[in-house]
Amino acid sequence: MSSDRDLTGRRALVTGGASGIGLACAHEFAARGAHVIVADLNGDAAAAAAAEVGGESWVVDLSDTAALDDLHLDVDILVNNAGIQRVSPITEFDPDAFRLLLRLMLESPFLLVRAALPAMYERRWGRIVNISSAHGLRASAFKSAYVAAKHGLEGLSKVTALEGAPHGVTSNCINPAYVRTPLVEKQIADQAKVHGIPESEVVEKIMLTETAVKRLVEADEVASLAGWLVSDKAGMVTGASYTMDGGWTAR
Repeated sequence: MSSDRDLTGRRALVTGGASGIGLACAHEFAARGAHVIVADLNGDAAAAAAAEVGGESWVVDLSDTAALDDLHLDVDILVNNAGIQRVSPITEFDPDAFRLLLRLMLESPFLLVRAALPAMYERRWGRIVNISSAHGLRASAFKSAYVAAKHGLEGLSKVTALEGAPHGVTSNCINPAYVRTPLVEKQIADQAKVHGIPESEVVEKIMLTETAVKRLVEADEVASLAGWLVSDKAGMVTGASYTMDGGWTAR
């Protein structure tokens, strides 16, 4: 974590900020002087996280996208991180679950970007970081909704980069492999069931099979990259997808 207070005076909004990657980003930005808004569905967890970083909480259901249509955000930094996972073959995939993942992980990032850009354009400075995934660049069986949403997020991020460039706004994706978070831990039982293997074998046989480095990514590693991407040093980095996947996409 940087000790440089280079984000002093900046306002950062982190979705899904009460746990996992989002919470790590909140700590990274706060340590560097930013005022952090922790957006999360879990009100108690959001309040606790906001208290930890001296910021504020925003309790919001980002899957209720119609409620975001007229939103206006006055932030310098936006991290689209909120996400969920469902593991199921396409033939058995619940259509409502598919729609939910697309709303939460593609529609809501679009609406939050749309809400944040006017103030960023006015200040001629802004940083948008989209927490994508190795699944934004590669596919895995049984994750049709997640893979589709992350691939869509990649496209949204690039269009945002092109439109934002004349106004001093950058937009990038971070593409981690499996990160040690509650989201990943919750998948283990589902993965065991769909692959027909014991839960104890899921991490080694499913989650680490494609990576050259045989361990999970840590949330603070992702946050350290996000911290650099939102810094002034990263002004020429836009429309990019930064893999942190232990070599998964090198194959």
